[in-house]
Amino acid sequence: MSLSHDHEQTHSHRGHAIHAHAPDGHAHAPRRAHPGFSLLRMSSLQRLALALTLVAAIWLSVFWAWA
Repeated sequence: MSLSHDHEQTHSHRGHAIHAHAPDGHAHAPRRAHPGFSLLRMSSLQRLALALTLVAAIWLSVFWAWA
């Protein structure tokens, strides 16, 4: 049993190639994820500003309905 690993060969799993290196050694940068909107990634000040804006909008709609 050989403990060496040849990176120039394509690895396969049940006949399907799952890993291969470019012959020139050119590596591709990983694809960057573009996460959507998340309240958890916002700072506390940003969440507070959003909450105050929503509260003000609700109160403005209440006063508008009473008028």
